[in-house]
Parts: sequence; structure tokens; C-alpha cells
Amino acid sequence: MIGLHTAEQVRTAERALMATLPPGTLMQRAATGLATVCLGLAGRAHGLRVVLLVGAGDNGGDALFAGAQLAGRGAQVTAVLLAPERAHASGLTAFRRAGGRVADDPARSGLDRADLVLDGIVGIGGSGGLRPAAADLAGQAAAGPGLLVAVDLPSGVAADTGEVPGEVFPAQHTVTFGAVKPGLVVGEGRRHAGQVHLVDIGLGPHLGDPAARQLTDADAAARIEPPSPDSDKYSGGVVGVVAGSATYPGAGVLCTGAALRTRPGLVRYAGTAADGVRASWPEAIVTSGRPGDAGRVQAWVVGPGMGTDDDARSVLAEVLATDLPVVVDADGLTMVADAPELVRDRTAPTVLTPHDREFARLFTWAGGSTGIGGDRMAAARRGAAELGCTVLLKGDATVIADAHGTTYVNGTGTPWLATAGTGDVLSGVLGAVLAQTPVTGLPAVEAAAAAAHLHGRAGQLAAADGPLIAGDLVRHLAEAVGRLYRGGAPA
Repeated sequence: MIGLHTAEQVRTAERALMATLPPGTLMQRAATGLATVCLGLAGRAHGLRVVLLVGAGDNGGDALFAGAQLAGRGAQVTAVLLAPERAHASGLTAFRRAGGRVADDPARSGLDRADLVLDGIVGIGGSGGLRPAAADLAGQAAAGPGLLVAVDLPSGVAADTGEVPGEVFPAQHTVTFGAVKPGLVVGEGRRHAGQVHLVDIGLGPHLGDPAARQLTDADAAARIEPPSPDSDKYSGGVVGVVAGSATYPGAGVLCTGAALRTRPGLVRYAGTAADGVRASWPEAIVTSGRPGDAGRVQAWVVGPGMGTDDDARSVLAEVLATDLPVVVDADGLTMVADAPELVRDRTAPTVLTPHDREFARLFTWAGGSTGIGGDRMAAARRGAAELGCTVLLKGDATVIADAHGTTYVNGTGTPWLATAGTGDVLSGVLGAVLAQTPVTGLPAVEAAAAAAHLHGRAGQLAAADGPLIAGDLVRHLAEAVGRLYRGGAPA
């Protein structure tokens, strides 16, 4: 599991570790790790043209010391000092001794010819967007041919939230030290971080509990119970689905199919799109009548495509009145926004799965022209605490939080998932994972994180050759589950 630690947690850990080490050791560790990753990315050192964008403070020092190591290996390294009088003194000395060159004029920095550009402008203590001079250099770097590598965090990204309030360095790779910062994997920051490389500098024993977590494939596999020799259809989990309608039958078909393809022992469909579901999935048990007539169920999925009329509201209230885990999505969320007590008064686990607009309807403080705001983790936590549930806030990096503040950020997926019906598939996947929790004892927030991870992996498989539709996700779910267990996730 990948822990996500805030800037303050990292600073505290650094202070504790530095108290046990000779001066400068920690920065040398970071610089060595940075130089090593850069050499691996470039594939060579001799003749490599490198430009360092160096700000004041330790972030610039990391870049200078790494630049010194690259120069010592035969690279041609030029440093552009954005604040010459405040450049890291020992880093600059080491850089010059190794043969590095300081550009007298930023306009002649060589960004238009660089093979590699290191962003050492601002570190985790920065706030706001890049200032004009730095923004201009970042723009030149982006327009040039060089590989763009951020030092610890892309300059202009908020370390704790991923907010990008102004101009930013658009990294293709980020080499981060000691711990992954939340801003690298959530919000707009995720889009500017590129591939994240974690360099271990020894902070682990001093970091404490992470502010949030991200599952790996192995973590997700461990949270989706495989069948054993003595399994039967009930021990695998029984999912009840109330989704779809005469107007939107596809939601019922997709949700049911996703539940079947994940890992339930049995799926019972109790919605109003019975004909479509029966024709598409003969493996499902299709019942007529209300959810209470469906038979034994271990988790419910309710909402996608079911409408919001009086009958739908009555069915939603019936499902939420049970003592079973419930996933509420789409139309179900619209109805919960009008009657939040249906969720707030529950004692059984409830997972709400809104996208941004649905979230703003559920929580009026998240509405208005600003929407949720830049801190998506804080928004999800606040919403979960308000209703006493788990909130799965969909997005480029889906955030999952429960009422106790336990938070996960999903690291899988593809922009191609932004198409109709993929949310219905996620609801079915989540229902299947939740149906196992009476046996596994898995908290709802972890079940939701595992479901989001699997859904994202299926999306990556489905999008391997181009655009996907929601049905493609269902067809790739079995392969995605198998790959999780085998440890062979798609690239």
C-alpha cells in the first residue's frame, strides 16, 4: 500500500531524521536518487544536455547537487538561477566544482536544445502559481525537446491537495523524496506530475500514519475474496440490484453484468428493466415485485437509471431501511439529496458514489460557481462525516473517504472512462465487493477503494486499442480480476 503524507508530515520526519545524521546527508541522498532516476530515464550520461531551473531553498539545492553528479558523469549541465542571491550555497559550490555552468542570461539557457530539464523552482513549501519569470521558463521547457522532470513536486502544485491555482511546471516525471505527497496523485496536480518515482531517503520510521492511502494491485487483490474449494453461491456474496427502468434499461443491464463479472456467488435483480436484464444475463435471478421479495441478499446496489418518481423513492427508502450494505448511485443520489436522513439514520454501511455535480447537489456547501473546490480529499471527508457514510467521489483520481476520515485515492483508470454507463459498471463492481464483506469483515471504505481500483484496471484494458464504451468494461472485468491476482496489471 502506498502512503500519502502531507508536507508537514514530511518536514517533521525530515527534522527527526536529520537530527541523527551528519549535516547535508539527507540532501545528498535525495540528489543521488534524483540523478539515478534521471540517468535511467535518459539512458546515458555522457553528452547529455541538462538544464536545471533552480529556485531558492532546499528544492533548488537538490537540483544543484543532482546536477553536480550528472556533470561528474559527463553530462553538459546548465543551471538557471531564478534567485541568484538565495541559491543553495553548498549546492551551487558543488555544482560549479563538478563543471556545471551557470547561465548568465536565462534567454540563453539552452532550453530549446536540452535533453532533460529539472524543475527545482519551488518545493513542498510553495504556494500559489509560478511567478512570471518562472512561468516563462516553464513554458520554454514545455515547448522544447527535453524530458521534463520535477524535483519532489512540480512547481505550482499544492503538495497537500493537488490544487493548481496558476501557472505550473508540466512534468512528465516527478522524482519525489521520502513519501508520496497527496498533490501528486489527486486533483489537477495528478495531471502535471506525470509518472511518479519515489526515492527512499530513510524517512519511513518517522512519518507516522499517512493522511491518505493508495492501493496497489496486490492490495486490491487481497480485498476481493477468491473462491475456495468449499465455496458455494452464498459464500461468494449475493448482490441485489435495483437499477434501470423502461426508460433506461441499459443501466440495469450494465450494473448486473458488472456484478456478475466481478466475484459474487449470485446476483438478484429486482428492478423494472427485468426483460432486458433477463435477456442479457440469464445467470442473474430476475424477480418481479419489490426488493423485499428478492430473497437472500448480502448487499444492495440502488439508483442507476431507476428514475426519481414516487415509486422509485419508495423503493430507495425500502432498500435503505435494511441492515445490509448499500451502494447508492445516480438517481438514488438525487433522491438522497432530498431526503438525506435516509442515509444519515442508517447503521449499516452505505457508499455514495457521486461525480462532482451530484456531490454539489448532495452537499449544498459544495455547490455554486466554485463547485467542490481544489481540495477533493477534504470535500469527500466532510461529506462522509456529514451523512455518516462512505463517499466515493468520482473523478480523474477518485477519492474515497469514510465518516472517520479514512481516505483512499485511486491510482488506476483512463480518461476514456468519461463516457455514459461506466458509473453503472462501477456500482455493480462495488456491490459485488461489498457483498463479500460479511465474510471478509472488510470496511466499506476499503471495499470501495478496491472496487475503484479494479474498475480503473478494467478501463485500462478496454481502452488499450482506443475509445471504450461501458459494455467493454464489463467484458474486461474478468481479465482485470485475473490480472490482479497474477500481478500482471496493464501498462
